[in-house]
Amino acid sequence: MLCQRCQQRPASVQFTKIVNGQKSVQHLCEQCAREQGNFFAAPMQALDFNHLLSGLLNMESSPGYAPVQVQARCSNCGMTYQQFTKVGRLGCPTCYESFAARLEPLLKRIQNGTEHIGKIPIHAGKQVQLRKNLERLRQQLKQAVAFEHFEEAARLRDEIRSLEQQLESNRG
Repeated sequence: MLCQRCQQRPASVQFTKIVNGQKSVQHLCEQCAREQGNFFAAPMQALDFNHLLSGLLNMESSPGYAPVQVQARCSNCGMTYQQFTKVGRLGCPTCYESFAARLEPLLKRIQNGTEHIGKIPIHAGKQVQLRKNLERLRQQLKQAVAFEHFEEAARLRDEIRSLEQQLESNRG
């Protein structure tokens, strides 16, 4: 796509402007983009994932950030938190423990939680799903018995037996 302003160079910058709910998009080359306004104080750089991640990791500039005392280096690989922010990758599993005070708020910002649940492998998915349902039903059965909801408990017991039979038939 050519620059919409000069019609000579390839467009490498896209400006999207929304005014009073009206959206306008303009595709410009670097030179026309610089001429149009003070959008670029430094030369343009290609988008780099590590650079983007290091911007997210730079929490000191975030509002409400309270400095946290963290271990200066990972006891296993020797990586510092500063190196991690530049590289965008931790050096070893021990880094997670060494930098836990800073990683926890970061992980909450990036992925809405700090616990990895994981994915179920395709070849074992049905078995895993059955076992999870079985565990969930057993918990519900315990609660039903504790609250003396015996009709519900009997229904859950029958469902558990059915799932156990499915698991056995899938194994054999």
